[in-house]
Amino acid sequence: MSSIAVPAKLLTVVQLIPALHSGGAERSALEIARALVQAGHRSVVISAGGRLVEQLKAEGSEHITLDIGRKSLSTLGHLGALRRLLREIKPDIVHARSRLPAWMGWWALKGMSPRPHFLTTVHGLNSPGRYSAILLRGERVVAVSQTLRDYVLSHYRWLEPGRVKVIPRGIDPQAFPYGHRPDDAWQKAFLAEFPALTGAPLLTLPGRGTRLKGHHDAIELLADLKRRGIEARLLLLGVIEPGREAYVAELQELIRLRGVTSQVVLSPPRDDVRDIYAISALVLQLSNRPESFGRTVVEALSLCRPVLGYAHGGVGELLAELYPAGRVPPGDRERLVERAAELLRVAPPISPLQSYRLGDMQQATLALYDEIAAS
Repeated sequence: MSSIAVPAKLLTVVQLIPALHSGGAERSALEIARALVQAGHRSVVISAGGRLVEQLKAEGSEHITLDIGRKSLSTLGHLGALRRLLREIKPDIVHARSRLPAWMGWWALKGMSPRPHFLTTVHGLNSPGRYSAILLRGERVVAVSQTLRDYVLSHYRWLEPGRVKVIPRGIDPQAFPYGHRPDDAWQKAFLAEFPALTGAPLLTLPGRGTRLKGHHDAIELLADLKRRGIEARLLLLGVIEPGREAYVAELQELIRLRGVTSQVVLSPPRDDVRDIYAISALVLQLSNRPESFGRTVVEALSLCRPVLGYAHGGVGELLAELYPAGRVPPGDRERLVERAAELLRVAPPISPLQSYRLGDMQQATLALYDEIAAS
């Protein structure tokens, strides 16, 4: 990761986010918090908490627990507490990363003097409307991909293009080193835990237990490959989560109906995703709706592993730039199985990444903070 330059003026930055469990916005909040601390700034995150809080605090940031992201009228009851906190902290910048926390921050800042600068990041292709528009009220608006910038500018004609800056999310090349191979002990333990994944090329689809992530398409792909006489195994990584039992049961029934029960593993989220990607013949990104970015695409390609994904949204943008051979039209099962068979036979070479690096994202964000604070 690139070193973080020490600025002339030290800032206090408060990030507002619903919670710190998992997900792209949460990881980005942690990564920027870490960069702020490394540069000597004061970093504060306000959220309802979650499993990432301990890491946040261990890396030098402060965390204040306040439920500012629950979609409930009761959340408005925390507005006074948020306003008091901001008055006590006296931040230079308040950076909101989600819609309801952005509304809470916007209201809390009303009447404050001096008023902190208000910055927002748009992480997703949210439905256009008044509720979503709050994320475009920042003095500057960060979009995590060109796809997302184009989207908000097309739906909010009043938004000045000069206020919207693309800062792509990035990954640490040291965490996902080119050509990485896990050691024999890890491979032995992993395959002992999941013996169904032995004996054939592994397809991995990482993603939460939501219909959006394309688990059904991955199962159909495995069955289509089998019908062509191509043996493979499928890992649905991260699909098993609390509250997703009905969805998991639906997937298990589809797996049974397609006759691939012995070739599929469903797992909870894991911390060894780097090693799993590294032993995968293909990493899949089959979201059935366009997404703003595709971190898993960058992670896998950084490791020199082929990615097969739908050519729409941020994923399509990444594949067009980094690995065109992995693009297929969304929902086209025939093209999907044809391309999978081609990549399993001979995958085009993958060059080391020269973009989408974590250090670049951190430096660009801190430079934007400096620019805003100086205005």
